[in-house]
Amino acid sequence: MTIFSYDFMIRGLLAALFTGLAAPAVGTYLVQRRLALMGDGVGHVAVTGVGLGLLTGQSPVWTAVGVAIVGALLIELIRERGRAGGDVALALIFYGGIAGGVLVTGLAGGSAQTLQTYLFGSITAISPEDVWVVVALAVGVIFVALGLAPQLFAVCQDEEFARAMGLRVRVYNITTSVLAAVTVTVAMRTVGLLLVSALMVVPVATAQQLTRGFKATILTAMVLGCLTSVGGVATSYYLDVAPGATIVLLALACFMAAWPVGGLVRYRRRLRQPFGEGEGGSMPHTVVPEAHDHAHGEECGHPAVPHADHVDYVHDGHRHAVHGGHYDEH
Repeated sequence: MTIFSYDFMIRGLLAALFTGLAAPAVGTYLVQRRLALMGDGVGHVAVTGVGLGLLTGQSPVWTAVGVAIVGALLIELIRERGRAGGDVALALIFYGGIAGGVLVTGLAGGSAQTLQTYLFGSITAISPEDVWVVVALAVGVIFVALGLAPQLFAVCQDEEFARAMGLRVRVYNITTSVLAAVTVTVAMRTVGLLLVSALMVVPVATAQQLTRGFKATILTAMVLGCLTSVGGVATSYYLDVAPGATIVLLALACFMAAWPVGGLVRYRRRLRQPFGEGEGGSMPHTVVPEAHDHAHGEECGHPAVPHADHVDYVHDGHRHAVHGGHYDEH
């Protein structure tokens, strides 16, 4: 039997596809704000929302969304007022959220097994209604994250500069927090509340190894998140293992593969950069005369780097500059 022979697997793949797109889109902003662990804090708070849903007989997805948004706003309020560091605020949310969730679930007559499907994800537990909710929420998150990308990025990068430009910093910070809360609840059926932060952060960290610029980073992270989510669900089916853990480990494997490649890309990029001020820009640079048979020029095939009043050619791991009848080696 193939993976498409079961309706629950089709639902799981669809949920994973949209989760993989939405989580890194929001995670990019959290990484820029140095709040990479915010997803964990909101995830713990969402456990209380799940418990409230079980206690009241409502859909745990919607109650988790509401409680997660409240938790995210609380984190943002504490961070903004500066009465406690961001890490302290996250710690308070961690402990209170998970404890409240376990307590309320117990009052509802549930058990640890009941919570496990939400904490670590469960493909078999995804109903058709859950899929439509996940898709709708994920599409909304992606639409806002990409539609407000210039404003959200400006605020995440430098709040003071954004405020000077006339942007409503508080509104955009709250928007980012709400997006994070909704994303956490979107992912709780596939990745799980305790692992969703990894899907929000790891693809972004992987994309940063390979790309330059915000736009390229967020789009690459979304592609990586989609591939790892769908790939993790498919792998979990054939290996009969938990989908959430498989997705996260696959995302980490991608990061480990990209890390040395990123180092090589950055090294080659540095070789192509003109020297900065004090390194040959306006000051004389130290040179070592080197004579060799190769003739550098427009057709030689070596990368050319503009440098002051001449051109350097990247060759054998360093730069050669044509000076008279010889080449200077940088």
